[in-house]
Amino acid sequence: MTQRQPRLEIEYCTQCRWLLRAGWTAQELLTTFVTELGEVALIPGVGGVFDVRLDGELLWSRKDQGGFPELAALKQLVRDRIAPDRSLGHSDKKD
Repeated sequence: MTQRQPRLEIEYCTQCRWLLRAGWTAQELLTTFVTELGEVALIPGVGGVFDVRLDGELLWSRKDQGGFPELAALKQLVRDRIAPDRSLGHSDKKD
């Protein structure tokens, strides 16, 4: 089976029991980017990891950014890379 592009990965800490958070984040992104995302993968990790990558590019790291992403901000990061002309409605930046 070939990988579909773009591929979004959410690596989450199993020790911290963050599967539900990762699953919810994946669901929200798949609901928003119905036709733009090729696939979303949930990747079990350890050590407090909660990283979001798009085609290998790190978009969010809980350790680097000091917490979990706000969903609106994460949607903007994804949108800016895969559908830059698309409006996110109420989740969009206020300029």
